[in-house]
This record gives sequence, C-alpha cells and structure tokens, in this order.
Amino acid sequence: MNPPPASRLIRFNKPYGVLSQFTDEGRWRGLKDFIDLPGVYVAGRLDADSEGLLLLTNDGQLQARIADPRFKMEKTYWVQVEGVPDEAALAALRQGVTLKDGITLPARARLLNEPPAIWDRDPPIRVRQAIPTAWVELVIREGRNRQVRRMTAAVGLPTLRLIRAAIGPYALEGLAPGAWLDAPPG
Repeated sequence: MNPPPASRLIRFNKPYGVLSQFTDEGRWRGLKDFIDLPGVYVAGRLDADSEGLLLLTNDGQLQARIADPRFKMEKTYWVQVEGVPDEAALAALRQGVTLKDGITLPARARLLNEPPAIWDRDPPIRVRQAIPTAWVELVIREGRNRQVRRMTAAVGLPTLRLIRAAIGPYALEGLAPGAWLDAPPG
C-alpha cells in the first residue's frame, strides 16, 4: 500500500482572462495552460476578469481551511477604481456596505498613495481622460460572488482592475503573471 502523497500548496499568479478551473470555457483559458500537476485543486476562486493570487492544493483539509468562509481567512485585494475615494467611501467599506445579498462584514480599506508595483495588464483597462483613477487596498474575510467589485460599486467607485495580493499568510510577492511556486502548507 502506498503512503498518502505529501501535502502540497501552490501559489499561482492568475493572469487576466484565466478561469479558476483547469478546463477552458468559451473565450476564457483554463489553469491547464499554466499548471500541469495531477491531483491539485483550487482552494477558493477568482473571476476570469480578476488577477492575482490563487492557491491550489492536494490536501482536502487545507483546501477547506483556505476556501471555507467559516474560517474567515483574510483576503487582500488591490483595486483600481474609477474616481478617487473620499473618506466617506472608505468609511463605508470599513463599516460594511449593503449589497443585494445583505450587508458585508466590515473590511479594512485604505487609499494607496502609489499604485502597487505590478505588471501591465493584457488587455489594458479602459481609460477615460476626464475621470481619474485610484488604487484602494481592501481586506475582506468573506468570499461572496464578485464581492469586491460590488462593494466598490456600492460606494460609487466602479472597479477597473482587481488583483488579489494575499490570502491569509500567502502572498503574491515574487510571482510573475502565469507563474507558480510551491509554498509551505503552513
């Protein structure tokens, strides 16, 4: 009888236009174009039009600890928004905003004085000359469908670009788009 495989955790920088699944679907590519590792599964999801950190593991218990909202693992996002948030918008995000599916949990929100040191997106975001953009760091403990985009829209700041920078202790740092590395499973 073979021993069970060692627990493995993969940090992946998911590019724009890639699904959080191995199979392609319509115009969106799948993870199989980047990761050829049997037996690993996504722990949490990231929309095709969002970028950044995606974790994959072969350990079902670890996958549940990362993805299950009951464990409230923090997720950090860098959000480029249309407009410049004032203190009232940031305060609303910090208190929790009302969405169609209820009030969100309070978030940590701050305006980033400088854009994060990131890659160019392909394709680039739409830019409107008369409307400025800003970057907000948003830390949430939930994982509702398209939650960050809905939260920023609720305070009058449509999301133009969304990058997940961290999930709990695991960060995007050091990964180019489409690259992956093993991480200690914690």
